[in-house]
Amino acid sequence: MEITGAELFVKALKEESVTTLFAYPGGQAIDLFNALYGEKEIDVILPRHEQGLVHAADGYARSTGKVGVCLVTSGPGATNLVTGIATANYDSVPLVCFTGQVPTSLIGNDAFQEVDIVGITRSISKYAVTVRKREDLAETIRKAFYIAKTGKPGVVVVDLPKDVQKAYGSDSYQKEITVRGYKPNTSVHMGQLNKALDILCHAKKPVFLIGGGVNIAHANKEMTLLAEMTGVPVITTIMGKGAIPTTSNLYVGNIGIHGSYAANSAISKCDVLFSIGTRFNDRITGKIEEFAANAKIIHIDIDTASISRNIVVDVPIVADAKKAICALLEKAKPLHISEWTDEINRLKMEYPIDMEKSGLTPQRVIQSINELFEDAVVTTDVGQNQLWTTQFLDINENKQMLTSGGLGTMGYGFPAAIGAKLGNPHKDVIAISGDGGMQMNIQEMATAIVYELPIIICILNNGYLGNVRQWQEMFYDRRYSSTCMRYRRSCETGCNTPNHCCPEYTPDFIALAESYGAKGIRVTKPEDIKTALIRAKQNTKTPTVIEFIIDREINVMPIVPPGNSLNDMILESEESTE
Repeated sequence: MEITGAELFVKALKEESVTTLFAYPGGQAIDLFNALYGEKEIDVILPRHEQGLVHAADGYARSTGKVGVCLVTSGPGATNLVTGIATANYDSVPLVCFTGQVPTSLIGNDAFQEVDIVGITRSISKYAVTVRKREDLAETIRKAFYIAKTGKPGVVVVDLPKDVQKAYGSDSYQKEITVRGYKPNTSVHMGQLNKALDILCHAKKPVFLIGGGVNIAHANKEMTLLAEMTGVPVITTIMGKGAIPTTSNLYVGNIGIHGSYAANSAISKCDVLFSIGTRFNDRITGKIEEFAANAKIIHIDIDTASISRNIVVDVPIVADAKKAICALLEKAKPLHISEWTDEINRLKMEYPIDMEKSGLTPQRVIQSINELFEDAVVTTDVGQNQLWTTQFLDINENKQMLTSGGLGTMGYGFPAAIGAKLGNPHKDVIAISGDGGMQMNIQEMATAIVYELPIIICILNNGYLGNVRQWQEMFYDRRYSSTCMRYRRSCETGCNTPNHCCPEYTPDFIALAESYGAKGIRVTKPEDIKTALIRAKQNTKTPTVIEFIIDREINVMPIVPPGNSLNDMILESEESTE
């Protein structure tokens, strides 16, 4: 039987078990949408902007473990996906993004709404391809899903010219596929693993450093068992947080520029650093020459290119995190390192991450979320709100955190929460955002309203682009250049502190939420935090915006100044630092 390329596209989605499609129509994708019309097995979600669309697909994929799927038109529809593609690919999120394209006869002729989206996205995706023949369509879609979800997951872009969509051809779609030149590693090198275990067993001051690869591999239970079996303390990157429950006595904290004193100190003092699923990026290493200078370093990662790229390691192991951890569980034994764990616990007690401020603080907001929500997905935006969440949010097997770690994309948190809620309708979903990031995709409030998604949006409003302002305060002599969100043309130039002359904040988030049909609550006192969250939890049909008015110059502490080692932490805020 012959069917159109558009009809085969729909059949392929069903064969790939796609039940949710994030899509925005346009001229060069209209045949695909026509084929989707009335389709009961696929829920087509219409966000209000393509960037919101791809972030929602990202949140859906991260929270469910499924492949997120997007569909947009050519030209601006495709280019509006670019930030979201880079965001997801950097964090190894499996997405397949379909883009409409002008007919093949017009490609290269500067046709209306023609862009080379494959060329644009090739460096920020795992694979990108234009389907130029109808007979290649089925195999290309099969290849797209296979590449996106195997090995190190990532984003695949499939560009579909309009004539390929309309052309008739075979309705055959077989899921089995072999991709020439693409052989993701599925085994563990036992020789290297035994070498790593031998080094670990002779360690006096070992630590596990866990990155996002463990969460991606869904190896949280196995990692927890390994930590408990060996007794080795666990430190995480921001993306690795939740690899073991944060309430575990073996969990030390996050590493890096805003990591805990105990975690950064342990990395600097350890004699064996056993890392699983992290890239060793600059946000966690500080000055490379001084990173874990006294340690033998073992590195397990599914991506060969990530090993010894930033930090030279002693024992490299290319493997899937879950398979490697399971292999370790078969041979690992308890280590006698009580003096070392006692030292780390003492540092945790002496130097806790604590704001030690009265009034309405982000710490109190997030601790209230910890207390009131047991089964939840928490998304963050990027900036101070993200860093406070990664410091204070408790994560366990029932609570998950989604955040843009590699690209650091403002505007991610709210649409990602929409995708997470669509994928997890029975879980509470909370988006934590700053006042700046919230405005980057606030149009998705309409999406949350029309799909009746009771997401709780917590806006930590300090009236600044807070993370940049903090750096301006600490390292640029308080020169607050373009970071005040209350600025008006009538303001004096060179202002470097909030004062009684500051104008009102724009917009009024409560009135704006209500104009969409959402609920709005403004909180200015710490005693009202839990009441607001409880009210939001009781609202089961529409989103609730809670605006928390926090101190305008509150900082994320501790901090490692740029160019310094992890030992050079500033523990408390200072007036200015050069």
